[in-house]
Amino acid sequence: MPCPPRAKALQLRVSPQWIKRSRFAFSRKTAYLFSMRPPFLLLALLGLAALALSGCSTMSKSKPLPPTVAYVDLDRYMGNWFVISNIPYFLEKGKVASSDFYARRPDGKLVNNFTFRKDTVDGPEKTWEGVAWVINPETNATWKVQFVWPLSITYKIFALDPDYTWAVVGTKDAGLLWVLARERSLPADTYAAVLAELEVKGIATAPLTFVPQPLSQSQPQAQPPK
Repeated sequence: MPCPPRAKALQLRVSPQWIKRSRFAFSRKTAYLFSMRPPFLLLALLGLAALALSGCSTMSKSKPLPPTVAYVDLDRYMGNWFVISNIPYFLEKGKVASSDFYARRPDGKLVNNFTFRKDTVDGPEKTWEGVAWVINPETNATWKVQFVWPLSITYKIFALDPDYTWAVVGTKDAGLLWVLARERSLPADTYAAVLAELEVKGIATAPLTFVPQPLSQSQPQAQPPK
């Protein structure tokens, strides 16, 4: 596309020395990004993708976003939550026995740690340390979650057991979902009721996939629908 006259004038004032210095600075930043140890590079890429998708969603006319729960008691919500099922995506591929841990911080934000094992429930545990903060204090059901500064994604609590024994959380449009529970398993009838509640809110449950957890024979795991 031809440049407008003002842009051409600006181009004429760009010296070869400036271009050389800019290329060097860009190459150093690129090298730094790709030298970061996993999972930080992947998290950075995920954050960039999330920002791009959120920008597109604001420009398009789509169906209303799924509602969150009316209110979350943060003190009751804190603690450990096991991932029963999720909508698969690349960052959690191969991760099993996964869980989220939340705790209050002195600065008013929340600890948000993700613990998992790779490929097998008998493997060594790894933890990604993150931070979260509430952005809707009226409900406490919408947060921002951050694992790599300055990137963050929206975290919503779409469903929550009155006794805080299970919860369903996800991204702003529920494109990604996690069914969480205080125990490593949920009874089949409870899991079915959770899915039914999501469907009433217009949230698709078919993509949910079971996440393996170390279970005893006395703890049958509810299976997502096929």
